[in-house]
Parts: sequence; structure tokens; C-alpha cells
Amino acid sequence: MRTLNLLQRDLGLQPPPPLPPPGRKVARAPAIIVTLLIVAIVGLSLWYLVQPQPLIIQGEADATRIDIAARVDGRVGRRPVSRGEDVSTGQLLLAIDNPELLTKQREAEANLAVVTAQLANIEAGTRAEVIAQRKAAVETASANLTLAQRTYERVKTLAGSGNAPIQRLDEVTDALHVAERSLDQAKLALQAAVTGYTAEERGIAHANVTKAKATIDTIKAQVDELVVKAPLSAQVYQISAEIGEYVSPGVPLLSLIDLSDLWLRFNLREDLAKGLKTGDRFEMRVPALGDQPITAEIRLIATKGEYAGWRATRATGDFDLRTFLIRAYPVTPVPGLRPGMSVYADWPRARR
Repeated sequence: MRTLNLLQRDLGLQPPPPLPPPGRKVARAPAIIVTLLIVAIVGLSLWYLVQPQPLIIQGEADATRIDIAARVDGRVGRRPVSRGEDVSTGQLLLAIDNPELLTKQREAEANLAVVTAQLANIEAGTRAEVIAQRKAAVETASANLTLAQRTYERVKTLAGSGNAPIQRLDEVTDALHVAERSLDQAKLALQAAVTGYTAEERGIAHANVTKAKATIDTIKAQVDELVVKAPLSAQVYQISAEIGEYVSPGVPLLSLIDLSDLWLRFNLREDLAKGLKTGDRFEMRVPALGDQPITAEIRLIATKGEYAGWRATRATGDFDLRTFLIRAYPVTPVPGLRPGMSVYADWPRARR
């Protein structure tokens, strides 16, 4: 057999060597693929780990909030608005009932009417009938004085001749003096009636009227506070006073939010705020609005908190980092953005 094989080889008739079984080649291919995948995954993982990861900062949407408080006491009578309702400037928000204050207003108005009438009486001067009466009193006093003087002259003559007692002379003398004083009083009363009220009396009357008007204005200002109106167009955010509840001055009644003045608030460490300045713009997203992108502009950078006694946390080169308040405003209005919604942004590595 060996000789036959040699002869076939010499004549070129020997068949080619047998091929390896096909199953062995197929089994080697999945191993190679798996190995390549593992190498690729490990490489990508290492590449991802050495890459700088983006810093995500989170903030919150905020808006101008107006807390409206009562300036007078009383009970809540009406409240035509509800939470979440949009109100316009001057719209009625709440009405307070205070009967005692309304009574004081009517009393002050009555007092004003009295002092106004007194002023008008003073300005009008003395009535003609009073002047005529005072003139008649002067004439009566003058006639009494003439009679007393004549009686005195007769009694004096008789007393001088011894025909009248001295006591009688004393009596008519006193009567003469009384008549003289009565005439003087009547003349002064007539002069006062003709002259009228003094400048001081007129000033007092004017001051009383001014005081009464000021009292009414004060009470009226308090009465006007019984009706609480919206100072601007906004939305009712919170209501603290229910109908029938007693409220006192300074107690908040409700809160409004101005949705036209929305901003985004962030708190950043001072190392993250490095190089930040007002006017810078950056993009953020709102999860509540489906990660809608928002471009905002920084308008305020303010420090937060103060240290009573500042010192480094560590004695070897470390120090405390302050927190800064960053307020950014959307460049364009964002429909649906509400106070309290979270916002986040990828902070550039260069700022870290």
C-alpha cells in the first residue's frame, strides 16, 4: 500500500489532503465576536470614565408675590374670588363688615354739620334784632341814669338844709353809681353786637371745622379699607381668611402672584459662580413642561447668609464657601411655567 501511495504521488495522482471539519470553523466565529464586543464595551467604559461629567444644577421658578393684609378689624362679609382665579387691577377681592366703624363715620359727619353751622353763624355776624335790643337797653339805662342823677341832686339839697337824713343821701348816691355802671354795660353790649365776633373766635370756628373734616377723612380712609381690591392684574395664589372669620389689622387675607414677572432662582457655591456676571445667558429645561428648553438671562447675583465670626474650616488652606443667589429671567415668555416648578441646567465645566 505504501508503494502504491508513493507511485501515485510520483505520477501526481495523489488526492489533496482532507479539509478540516466545517464544524470547527463555525464554532470559532462566535467566540471572536464575543471577544470583540467585550473589548469594545470595556474600551467605551474606560473612555466614558475618563471624560469630564457635566455638572447639573437645579433651580426653581418663582414670581412676584403680594401678601394683602387687613388695615381694619371686622368680619369677612364677602369674598367673590377663589384660589387660582385671575383678577384685574381694582377688582374686588374681599369685603369686611364693621358696623361700629360706620357708626363712627356718621357721628363724625354730624359733628361736622354742627361746627359748620357755628362757623356760618359767626360769619353772618350779629342779627339786626339783637342790635336793636341792645340799643333799647342803652336808652333804658340812660333814662335810669338821668332819673338817678336828678334824685341825687334833690336829696343832696335837702340833706344840706337838714330836711333829709344822711342815710337817704347815701342811698341815692349808690343808686346813681349803679345807674352809671348799667349804662356802661349797655353801651359795651351794643358795641359788641355791632362789632360782631372777634378774629380769634372766627379762627376757633374755622379750626373746629378743619378738625371735624380731618376726623371724617381719617374714618373714611378706614371705611375704604373695608373693601379690599386687587392692586394689579395677578392670580389668586392663597386665601387665608374665610367668610365670617374675624380679622385684625396686619393679618394677611390672601396672596397674589404676578405671572408676568416670573424668574428662575438658583443657589450656587461661589466656586461655581466663578466668572458669572449679569447679562450672561444659558439654557435650562423644565421637567414639568416635558423638558422644554428655556433660554434665561442672569439679572441678579447676590450673596446669601452672613457669618457672625468667619474662620476657615480647616487650618491648612481650606476655607468656607459662600452661597450666591442667582436670579435669571426667561428671554421669551414661557407658557405654562408656574412658580414652584423645578428647572435644571448643565453647568459648563469651565465654571467649576
